[in-house]
Amino acid sequence: MSSPSPHGFPRGSDSPRRSRSFEGCFGRLFRSLPIANFRSEDLLVLGSKMVASSKPRESRIPAGYTYLGQFVGHDLTFDPASSLQRADDPEGLVDYRTPRFDLDCVYGRGPDDQPYLYERDGVRLVLGERLTKQGPTEDIPDGYDLPRSPGNDLAIIGDPRNDENVIIAQLHSVFMRFHNRIAYDLKARRQDFDRVQQLVRWHYQWVVLYDFLPRIVDSETYMDVFPHVAGKTKPKKEDQPGLVAPIVPKSDIIQDPPRLHFYRPQHEAFIPIEFSAAAYRFGHSMVRPVYNLNLRRVPLGIVGSNRNETLAGFGSFNPNWLIDWRLFYQTSDGAGPEPQRSLKIDTMLSEPLSDLPFRFLKPPLSLPQRNLIRGMQLGLPSGQAVAQVMGIRPVDDDRLCIGPKRVPLSKNKAFRQNAPLWCYILAEAQHLQDGEKLGPVGSRIVIETLVGLMMADGHSLLRQNPLWRPEVVEKGGKFGIAEFIRMATDPRAQR
Repeated sequence: MSSPSPHGFPRGSDSPRRSRSFEGCFGRLFRSLPIANFRSEDLLVLGSKMVASSKPRESRIPAGYTYLGQFVGHDLTFDPASSLQRADDPEGLVDYRTPRFDLDCVYGRGPDDQPYLYERDGVRLVLGERLTKQGPTEDIPDGYDLPRSPGNDLAIIGDPRNDENVIIAQLHSVFMRFHNRIAYDLKARRQDFDRVQQLVRWHYQWVVLYDFLPRIVDSETYMDVFPHVAGKTKPKKEDQPGLVAPIVPKSDIIQDPPRLHFYRPQHEAFIPIEFSAAAYRFGHSMVRPVYNLNLRRVPLGIVGSNRNETLAGFGSFNPNWLIDWRLFYQTSDGAGPEPQRSLKIDTMLSEPLSDLPFRFLKPPLSLPQRNLIRGMQLGLPSGQAVAQVMGIRPVDDDRLCIGPKRVPLSKNKAFRQNAPLWCYILAEAQHLQDGEKLGPVGSRIVIETLVGLMMADGHSLLRQNPLWRPEVVEKGGKFGIAEFIRMATDPRAQR
């Protein structure tokens, strides 16, 4: 039996339940697979090798998609009670976020229950202090900080995690401004709030489906799940070149509906732990050690003890740090400066992530070590076991390589044919996709979870109006996060 924690036993910690009939906020995609067992010491050694101190390995993915992925994750899940000091029962975890793409991280509980998030009209969201461009060469629109409490400078928003760094904070502000832009276009009054909210959510969901996912999921898996993108019920491999996002589907989703092989909830939608504790953590490997926020070219580190030199959040930041989003996302027409690039999806994380400066955390303070320990405590299966149940030939042991020295994972016999799922997904992307996208196992878990959650939500775009398209797409253009930001920052729609 497990040793008791200071707060007693978490439900199910002594015998995590794996019932085929149980589904909660969190659950398992592969309940029948055995748990991959490891010694903590082996995982700590493995995690220490998953750090790169050399020159970053840049991918072709613009750097902003790392933070769009973080925003999506915050919108779907929030487990404030999770801890590395206990073995959690997935059925006992509580998701304080609805498992839907409903932007409750932005809207909170709505204008009736949290009126302080909204203007007096009960429609528009309250923005923070204006951030103005600095210098004559930056042809970018002004931005806004998040609204903050005068007492402690913390953000007054639906999800405080969206204030944890300067980039995610300003992206959250963009979503608030997009809502206000739709309200402006509709000349909305209080009774129109639901319509405004619906349109914002549908634009956001479109971005996830046709811009975010095709950039990170391998083309074959994407086309298999979304045959309507190619306009064919059964697309052939030769019809699946690298997808160029954002995408405009060639047929409608009614004619060619999504095909999900593994995410099939029997009752309520749930977040698979294979997704939240492994596959969706691919984004950690994409984080750059430093970013330029605008054309002033002042690089800021992702973590550090000096707030004036890092992207640290949870407080007001330098007004010179107004983001030029052209350095994070590229518009469909390719206009503007070349954006920074995310790092490759592989087994090498940026060196600053090996020693997180958050002293409220209990050891280990290395992000790769924390991810590996967390996966073990949640009882995840091995990467090879998941590949086999999907009908995918697992990557050979000698090709599953770790860290900048590309050491085979199997050098430690504990990991032979028994790779931790998160580590396997990163190594698979590194070996099969050169780190440009996820491999087949990681792609399948991520796309089936995100599309499955949207299909399970009766209020989503795919369920309420599957033939809907953004206005710019109706006019023959494309719509992705760059176009979303352009609409949001239109000065005509400011308060």
